Amino acid sequence: MKISQLLIALALSVSGAAFAADKHADGHEIKPMHGGAVTEAKDIDYELVTKPDKLQLYMRDHGKPLDLAGMSAKVTLLSGGDKQDVQLQPVDGKLEATGSFKVGTGTKAVVAVSKAGKAVASVRFVLK
Repeated sequence: MKISQLLIALALSVSGAAFAADKHADGHEIKPMHGGAVTEAKDIDYELVTKPDKLQLYMRDHGKPLDLAGMSAKVTLLSGGDKQDVQLQPVDGKLEATGSFKVGTGTKAVVAVSKAGKAVASVRFVLK
């Protein structure tokens, strides 16, 4: 095999791994159900919906909403040199906060989810 063929094969295998990053271990894609950014951690789908006046975090286990009793989340928004910490509380099947938020393209969000004061997961998003 020529070096160029080997490099092409290597590039294709790496690009396939990048596409697989948006899928669960069982092979299905994680799709937003509320128009937000999605990621998966510890077999739970997290969807962060961001608006200039509202942040919402939806959590699903195999497509079913989680029971949010006792849950909260702290969102850290990083936009350019600005940092904003926001506390989310349960509201109608999601964790939510209202206020004024810098959520433009490229903003990074780090979400620390906890239940009864104990850390459950930490997930990261880059807003598009």
